[in-house]
Amino acid sequence: MNMLKFAVTAFVAGTVSFSALAAEEVTKAEVSRQHLEKIGTVTTTSKATAPIDAKAELSRLADEKGGRYFRVIAGREHGRISATAEVYK
Repeated sequence: MNMLKFAVTAFVAGTVSFSALAAEEVTKAEVSRQHLEKIGTVTTTSKATAPIDAKAELSRLADEKGGRYFRVIAGREHGRISATAEVYK
């Protein structure tokens, strides 16, 4: 039980601190509503084994490209998870 509490606490803390510094995921509707400007695309390159790892990498790559937002446009699983996202500012 203590391990479960620790895991949940670590996940929540990691999510809160991660989201404060990283590009935010948006939906297609949010892109239209906020009139976001597309500045490029990014694709994961690591050997992520979980969707959350691929999402974290997309966020990091969007940050590096100068974006504040990203929208996942493709994802695939072939022994690992990989994804592509459009980056917006």
